[in-house]
Amino acid sequence: AQAVPRVPIPAEGGDGAGHTLLLGQDGQLELLERLDFVVRNLVELRREVEELRNSLQHLAVEIVGEVRSHLEETQRVSRRRRFPFPRERSDSTGSSSIYFTASSGNANTDDGESEGGYTTANAESDYDRESERDSEEGEDEVSCDTVRTVRRDSLDLGPEEEASLRVEPSLEEDGEALGQLLQQADRLHAGDERDRREGFQLLLNNKLVYGEQREFLWRLARAHSDMWELTENEEEKQSYASEGKRELELSSQNWDQSAECHQWFAILSGQQSEYETIPKRIQAGFVFKEHIDKAIELKPEDPQLYYLLGKWCYQVAHLGWLEKKTMSALFETPPTATVQDALQNFLRVEELSPGFSKAGRVYIAKCYRDLGNSSAATLWMNLALELPGSTKEDAESERELEEMR
Repeated sequence: AQAVPRVPIPAEGGDGAGHTLLLGQDGQLELLERLDFVVRNLVELRREVEELRNSLQHLAVEIVGEVRSHLEETQRVSRRRRFPFPRERSDSTGSSSIYFTASSGNANTDDGESEGGYTTANAESDYDRESERDSEEGEDEVSCDTVRTVRRDSLDLGPEEEASLRVEPSLEEDGEALGQLLQQADRLHAGDERDRREGFQLLLNNKLVYGEQREFLWRLARAHSDMWELTENEEEKQSYASEGKRELELSSQNWDQSAECHQWFAILSGQQSEYETIPKRIQAGFVFKEHIDKAIELKPEDPQLYYLLGKWCYQVAHLGWLEKKTMSALFETPPTATVQDALQNFLRVEELSPGFSKAGRVYIAKCYRDLGNSSAATLWMNLALELPGSTKEDAESERELEEMR
């Protein structure tokens, strides 16, 4: 098409007014493109404002719910202490739940909470407590028998080994047996999907015996993370991540000085927030950073930890406007990170273990690209091509690498 010529037309303002020029076709197209760009940005801004409004409303509802629950619990405790007349005993201590019987221990005769953290179901007078002491001792014996029975079933032991279960420290103090179990768990974790599922079940079967050992705990958490990766169902993913975190939380006093436990707690926190709202994802990111920092403090030469920290920095550096506003609302001093921070962590990985992963080198190339250093980005893209892809994340990085090329 031929260009539209510029035609002089009179401008408003009387006979003595000058002339203006009509825009040519190129100028009109440029103007339309600019107007379209402005409209798209306004639509995007409107959508982000709407998402922020919904997120803040959801956060407000959660806060109100938590405050209300706390007030109701406080009122219940207050009423229980104000009216100490005898009540009928609840049969909740007879629950067959292994978590309840294993955690509650001896029946508590005081008002308030039991040793395991559960609120007692009755508030008897001193006279009632004296009269029921014998029956409570019988209940304790039943609870202990329940724990031993479930432990025997979970380990699939024969009758000839039943006597060994009555002496609980025997298996816990057997370092050789635990070492063999951990080696088998590591071997299954390094295998295919079937092996990892088998390793998960193996650790579950031995949880009651070795659940207090931190070397066992972090492998159990890792197995939950493996199951999170293997399943495609969203609800199952949430279940595996939350259960893995719960296993660590129940024994948190045993692993504060374990870098691996901090590492897998951070990973499970991130996995659990995968399908959550923006505020919960940001809170999980804060927890992730806290535990990764602690793990690095305990194990400063582990390349995997710097790789995880580099990913966190890269994601924070690329947060959108909505996420940044939500983070500012949730934290008085929100965590910050730059692409340069991410690059330094990924380079630290290469320093500690050259060729640690294909995904790590792709991240380095992306960092240099974002910083405007195209020659360095090309160099690391070529270095990434030299490494084979061995994980699901490496496969995703391979697709990103093709797009970058």
